[in-house]
Amino acid sequence: MLRAGRTFPYALLLPAVLVMLAVVLFPLGYSFWLAFRNMSLYHFRNPEFVGLEQFRLILSEPVFYALFAKSVIWTVVNVSLHVGLGILLAMLLNGPVVGRGLFRTLLILPWAMPQYISALTWRGMFNYEYGAINLMLRQWLHLPAIPWLSDPFWAFVAPILTNVWLGFPFMMVVALGGLTSIPGEMYEAADLDGANGWEKFRLITLPSLMPVLVPAILLGTIWTFNSTLVIWLVSNGGQPADSTHILVTYIYKVAFTYSRYSYAAAFSVIVFLVLLAFVVYVMRRTSPPERPA
Repeated sequence: MLRAGRTFPYALLLPAVLVMLAVVLFPLGYSFWLAFRNMSLYHFRNPEFVGLEQFRLILSEPVFYALFAKSVIWTVVNVSLHVGLGILLAMLLNGPVVGRGLFRTLLILPWAMPQYISALTWRGMFNYEYGAINLMLRQWLHLPAIPWLSDPFWAFVAPILTNVWLGFPFMMVVALGGLTSIPGEMYEAADLDGANGWEKFRLITLPSLMPVLVPAILLGTIWTFNSTLVIWLVSNGGQPADSTHILVTYIYKVAFTYSRYSYAAAFSVIVFLVLLAFVVYVMRRTSPPERPA
């Protein structure tokens, strides 16, 4: 019987390592390399090392802080609604609901659809004159039409609504999986103690869901903060007048419209460091305490 050599496991891992280097580490390293140079259309072939100049320029501009605040609002509102709606729908579907399988399938559909199709569909629905949303507001609720795509405030609300519709199924599936693992005896004991619905949710359901919700919220926060497609397509590239940009869409525009590659790379490095600090902070706060030896 032939026995594999000690290097055989490393040979099996080699393709995966090479793919990781090609698609993750190389672009990340290239972004860092680019952030310390002055590559643009004027210096495309001969970029020079400029040290921290791009970072100094970014941090001295008010636009960075305005975009950062909008990115935080975008992320907090989206993730909060994803989690809230996801838990609410999961609790409803976890109960005795007629047609539960059908409702589960219908509610997961937004997550299964390609994002760009959903974003373009919602953009059509937000049309001031012919969009379905304004038609419902006018004809069913007798409310005035909303300038979803031309007013800076509503043009920022429109992508948020679209992203909420796209993102809540993920949290619903995660919460539904967590709910099925909660023993029914805990609720029976709570009933004997006279606990009401809110107390059972606060003292049993929510703490039991936290082990599965924390990683999901962490992933959802990173995905939402870095989400470019939805806000770019719904707002048609930041319109009106570039008022709906968040950090990542602004980076995309600066890089591929204004060709300020090093400036955009420095922006990307700052976003990466912000998210890295956030992940480290959350992991430290949510990690279980180490047991004494």
